[in-house]
Amino acid sequence: MAEATLVIRLGYRGAGFAGFAEQPGGVRTVAGELRAALETALRRPVELTCAGRTDAGVHAIAQYVSLPVFDDELDLPAYRLMRSLVALTPDDLSVGGLMRAPAGFSARFDAISRSYRYRIAASDARPVLSWDHAWWYRGALDADAMAAAAAHLVGEHDFKSFCKATSAVDKPTCRFVETLSVTRVEEAGEKLVALDVTGNAFLHNMVRTIAGTLVEVGRGHRDPSWVADVLAARDRTAAGPCAPAKGLTFVGVKYPELTLTPWE
Repeated sequence: MAEATLVIRLGYRGAGFAGFAEQPGGVRTVAGELRAALETALRRPVELTCAGRTDAGVHAIAQYVSLPVFDDELDLPAYRLMRSLVALTPDDLSVGGLMRAPAGFSARFDAISRSYRYRIAASDARPVLSWDHAWWYRGALDADAMAAAAAHLVGEHDFKSFCKATSAVDKPTCRFVETLSVTRVEEAGEKLVALDVTGNAFLHNMVRTIAGTLVEVGRGHRDPSWVADVLAARDRTAAGPCAPAKGLTFVGVKYPELTLTPWE
């Protein structure tokens, strides 16, 4: 039996991956690359559990992945394992930290909340440094109107209107959104509109559909109150488009206090 759990904080640039989860057909995935590196470093098969399965093209700076560890692995120095994983992983994947959790810990089921940021470069000028991780919307957006619309989505609701239709069949679609803000930010000298959302869990394409829906308000095509009607409709066709994957970044996960400690 496992005596502890290794937890890895992971980052990646999503453009080169067909999402996090491994898939048939030999396509390149985050889990596939990480698993191969871990199996080489630990010299055994491993099974990974992640905090949130991202789609193709979505990025992460703090995805959490867990796996059970055994016997002599418990004494493996963090610096040695870190160096091995850095050497064994590709340039678009980053092992950002190693932590220890009790046996039986799950990066997925022990998560209290998950957080994402969606970036939009709203300008006639093509973005430069944010090109690979922001949606270039060619025009102006009213961030204040988008923020007013976003307020309708905070709390516990049925988010069926914001879920990929084929994923919502015969599945519960209620989720709790703890916070959802829309602000103007500047990153590396470029002005962006940022949507920051934290919730207990998210449906398939939920954050990207929220982003696409709020942009309909920001561009002046809809009133902020329309978002409440979209939510009440419980119908994917009522919402706006699903925003491009490259604008979305998984930015963090919250776990019960004192659950994770540094792997030393």
